[in-house]
Amino acid sequence: MSAAPGGNYASGRLPEELTIPGWRVALIIASFTFSLPGFLNNAQAGLALGLNQAALAALCAGLILCAGACLTALVSVRTRLTTYTLVQRSFGLWGAALVNIVIAIIHFCWFGVNVSFFGDAMAAAAQQGYGFPGDFNLFVIVGSVIITLSTIWGFRTLDRLAMIAVPFVGVILIALCRSPLGDNPAADLGPAAAPPVPMSFGIALSSLVGGNLLTVAAMPDLSRFIRTERGAVSAMLLSFPFCAPVIMLVSALIALATGQTDIMKLVVAMGFGVPALAMLVLSVWTINALNLYSAGLSMAATFPRLRQGVIIVVGGAIGCLFALLGIINGFIPFLIALGLIIPPIAAIYVIDGFITFRGMEDVPMVSVRWEAISVWIGSLAVTLPATRLGWTLTTVPALDATFLAAFAYLAVLRLRRRQSA
Repeated sequence: MSAAPGGNYASGRLPEELTIPGWRVALIIASFTFSLPGFLNNAQAGLALGLNQAALAALCAGLILCAGACLTALVSVRTRLTTYTLVQRSFGLWGAALVNIVIAIIHFCWFGVNVSFFGDAMAAAAQQGYGFPGDFNLFVIVGSVIITLSTIWGFRTLDRLAMIAVPFVGVILIALCRSPLGDNPAADLGPAAAPPVPMSFGIALSSLVGGNLLTVAAMPDLSRFIRTERGAVSAMLLSFPFCAPVIMLVSALIALATGQTDIMKLVVAMGFGVPALAMLVLSVWTINALNLYSAGLSMAATFPRLRQGVIIVVGGAIGCLFALLGIINGFIPFLIALGLIIPPIAAIYVIDGFITFRGMEDVPMVSVRWEAISVWIGSLAVTLPATRLGWTLTTVPALDATFLAAFAYLAVLRLRRRQSA
């Protein structure tokens, strides 16, 4: 067993004495939901669908995410392994390297998305005369440096940030929601006549699910710290089914009452000032700390000669570069793509955790498990062009990808057992 810097155990089982109650992990997950990308995603869905349909989409998304997170969390509590190690068992040494490089790049992309929101918000605040100079690029760079350095301390950073961020962010969002409705109590809560991003119910649901799928797939990096299986399920029930509808109601109400999806313009116009800036900093800080933390765990186990701290620094620099290149301009397509890439990976290692490797303490490693690689690549080969052409089975591309990969992988495992019998 080898321990990553800060005792993170990137390639081995987490000791039982380092486990914590599930509610503390639930707070961390909740802090990811109450985020700037989450506000934008939900606000755009609210404008496209209207409040009633948007709230229904959010409730469905919360239940879908909770179901997936319960499965990934249970696997990690039973094994105390990171996402990377679970993927390595299912995909093989070289197969896992490919998968985890893809996952790490996605984490870096998310870092770029979040720090872009931070840069926009801080630049807007500077233009309103809050006493500090700077432009978007400067704030992106400064924010990236601060978040990257703090992430080197690992899980403890996330835990402490979440304990502060979640209650504070919740209070600010409720205040934001009450203010515009108080000024405009008769606001039209139906779909906007010309929403900035027109979308159907299925596409909205897929974007809401896709926005959190990386958290679900990488849940073992957090949930392995939960003390019991019951605590793991409780943590998921306390987070996704509750937080997803709440953030949708708040975001959609604000967007429909004001027609605005830029949260910083709203908080400046309403005079929230410094508290709002603190909310933005805590939100981006917590989420991007997880992005770098999870990517660091995966890449440290993939390339054991590299120190995790070095990987985190490089990842922060890559994410910062993505932000400066304008990754935020393709936000919704990025979320939909995540809904196609990530679910097959999680489905495969969950099925292996419950069936293939159930009760096994030590799993023999192979170079490549072709059945897993084939199902993952095969699902992408089907779902990517199908989504592009508008073909769907469930009306939700993320669910199409999940069901296709799960059923295909179960069929491949069954065929393999028959052949070996």
